[in-house]
Amino acid sequence: MGTQYLIDSNAIIDYLSGVLPSKGMDFLDEIVNDIPPVSVISKIEILGYTAPPSAYQLLMNFMTDAEIIQLSEAIVSRTIEIRKAYKIKLPDAIIAATALVNGYTLVSRNLGDFEKIEGLIIIDPHSL
Repeated sequence: MGTQYLIDSNAIIDYLSGVLPSKGMDFLDEIVNDIPPVSVISKIEILGYTAPPSAYQLLMNFMTDAEIIQLSEAIVSRTIEIRKAYKIKLPDAIIAATALVNGYTLVSRNLGDFEKIEGLIIIDPHSL
């Protein structure tokens, strides 16, 4: 099996909004054609946003089709380690921990917070 990806909230929104460059859209099309893994935190962030009904339905449909990665004890422990070592926001730490624990490459445009985390591989779909 090839590389597996965890899609961050901002990448999901950019993809569904169609604002990614064509290579980024093609890249995410391939990921989304399989069952895309998404952190439970991304689900909370995305569905907690007030959006027009048509946009909200699109987001709901995406989440229904996604594999939502719940918080496990391993993810909680890694999140604690990340927060102590890097002092990043809790949601970002949980997303990073989810990727690391599951061996996923993170797809995000939020390089600033994530790039300092040792062992985390990130792809920015805007730079493909």
